Amino acid sequence: MKILAVADKVEPYLCEPSGQVRFPGIDLILACGDLPPEYLTSLSTLFKVPLGYVRGNHDIRHQTVPPAGCINLHGRIATIQGLRLGGFEGSRWYNGGPIQYTERQMHRMTRRLRWAFWRAKGVDCIVTHAPPRHIHDAEDPCHRGFRCYSTLIERYQPHYFIHGHIHTLFRSPRERITRIGETRVINAYGHCLLDTEADTIA
Repeated sequence: MKILAVADKVEPYLCEPSGQVRFPGIDLILACGDLPPEYLTSLSTLFKVPLGYVRGNHDIRHQTVPPAGCINLHGRIATIQGLRLGGFEGSRWYNGGPIQYTERQMHRMTRRLRWAFWRAKGVDCIVTHAPPRHIHDAEDPCHRGFRCYSTLIERYQPHYFIHGHIHTLFRSPRERITRIGETRVINAYGHCLLDTEADTIA
């Protein structure tokens, strides 16, 4: 399966025919937040594949103008293209915005899905906006990750944990990845392409 993961930065050429030429055979798009709903709608329409997303801390417009034809993964387990996906929106609380959560609040959200994880017999990929604490995150209040995400990784060992929120310029795709046990934690800032069968990232 080929997965196009996007986050935080609108890249207009992805919504043009050249995007299809550059990324043929995409099976699924995963959006990790802070992207306009129109952008997500355009990606899903152009590539003609399902798009699963979580909101970032700046995605307030999604409440009134959700991306058409896209699947909100927040707080649920959804099977899309045969892949078991879980999702959590938002960032750490830093100024009281509507898509910000304390560690305790996010911990409660992850605990609410324990039955869903059990019923689905695990999860293949977790999609979030913020990263796990001390993995790809920063020390300012806004960009600290959630400790409870590390617990999810340890307990369920998904193949992928894909996040956004941390704006980093990468010299090579491999710099996006930190491996924790059997899980690859991936920063999707801008975009990246995962080939699950070849186990590669571009």
